[in-house]
Amino acid sequence: MRVLGAAVVIGLLTAPALIRPVYAQAPHVNLMPDMPSKTQEEKDADEARDKAYKESLRKIPDAKVSADPWGNVRSDPPKASVNAAPKTPAKPKTKTATNPN
Repeated sequence: MRVLGAAVVIGLLTAPALIRPVYAQAPHVNLMPDMPSKTQEEKDADEARDKAYKESLRKIPDAKVSADPWGNVRSDPPKASVNAAPKTPAKPKTKTATNPN
């Protein structure tokens, strides 16, 4: 009886997946219609616009300003960090007692 019940449940769960392609077929809709090609005047206007844009980019000077926003607040130049100093090797510690487990 359990096997029959399981078969019925599986059949009911898979039935919508088998039926769906029949009623879910949508009509063909072209969402991006063919665009007419540009006229020669539009192509010339695009080229002129691109040329003007590239020329305006060449007129922008290179930024050679310091990237330090707090530079004008500090009175002295930044110091080297403490961790950058060379360290002397530490002596290895010797065990003085054993720890019985």
